[in-house]
Amino acid sequence: MSFNPQDAYTIADLRAVAKDILPKGLFEFVDRGTEDELALKRNRKGFERICVRPKVLVDVSKRSIQTTMAGQSTSMPLAVAPTGAAGLLSFDGEISIARAAAKLGIPFTLSTASITSMERVAAEAGGRLWFQLYMWPDREVSYQLIDRVKAAGYEALLVTVDTAVSPNREYNRRNGFTLPMQINSKNMFDVARHPTWFLSVFLKYLLRSGIPALENYPDQYRQKLMQRKPGQQVSLPKSDSLNWDDLKELRKRWKGSLMVKGVLHPDDAQRALECGADAIVVSNHGGRNLDIAIAPIDALPAIVERVNGRVDVLLDSGVRRGSDIFKALALGAKGVFAGRAPLWGVTAAGEEGAFRALDILREELDRVMAFSGCPSLSDIDRSLLWFDHSSASE
Repeated sequence: MSFNPQDAYTIADLRAVAKDILPKGLFEFVDRGTEDELALKRNRKGFERICVRPKVLVDVSKRSIQTTMAGQSTSMPLAVAPTGAAGLLSFDGEISIARAAAKLGIPFTLSTASITSMERVAAEAGGRLWFQLYMWPDREVSYQLIDRVKAAGYEALLVTVDTAVSPNREYNRRNGFTLPMQINSKNMFDVARHPTWFLSVFLKYLLRSGIPALENYPDQYRQKLMQRKPGQQVSLPKSDSLNWDDLKELRKRWKGSLMVKGVLHPDDAQRALECGADAIVVSNHGGRNLDIAIAPIDALPAIVERVNGRVDVLLDSGVRRGSDIFKALALGAKGVFAGRAPLWGVTAAGEEGAFRALDILREELDRVMAFSGCPSLSDIDRSLLWFDHSSASE
């Protein structure tokens, strides 16, 4: 019996359905953080410490959540974050989520590590498309990728700067889940216990084109997700030599909107601004990289103060409720990214599930605004917040 996405009332409902569908290794690849998962917990605690002091007897009958992000109008202050696993969770999952975002009038960000090419997403989904870039040690290869992004018509480039080395996600190795994926006794049994996923996702890829590949990778880096030679490095190519001069060069080569994703320190926000960035994305990679990193919601105020309105500041990591969006806006963010939420939606029910996940966040934001006495986004400010510091040392 297929799942009706309208039966989901929260993002947690969609997550529960996704957990039943997905093999454990794949579910934990998306759901978990890194090492002791302190950053993952800190992301949520950061939001949970913030309360709202509502204003009452305000006419909120004509509420609007329309805004602009990175210089372009959008139906609400939300964008889909880049996530490399979408296509493994649902057949052509990247296209499904992009279509859902287009229906809602919000941007969709395609990951460099997606298994659907940027050209297919642009042709089959449309809407407002952003592209997330990982730089390679060979800079010319990265510049060639940027040329592809331009030709495909993407309006914004998000440069991820917080992944100098591969993160330490021990649970992936315990689950036998790596990129490229390996078939072994652990994950064979795991997959066998989840036939719905195998038949509706993986088998469809095998029948259509064989084992999925990282379609946005240049030819010399492209790897089959399940192909690995003995002794082959399993980590994805990253560049630990990336520096501010590289960002300046990207600014010269990319004429569209340029965003810097993975900033947590005010000094770095200042440097990104000086290098010509159009937006700063405050992010700790969803708690998936540096486990001792500060929560983005806690880093946000100092970065907003340093930037002082000269560029948009967006927040990524830990968003699970529309109230989280409200809190980020009250602290000065122009908008937020949601990553895991649409992933759980697309796993549960494809494009309709992804739409439901994003629409849940829209509904919740609208409701919080009504309760708080805010008919428009411009009415949301820090005066509405109260900070519970009783759990600060937990």
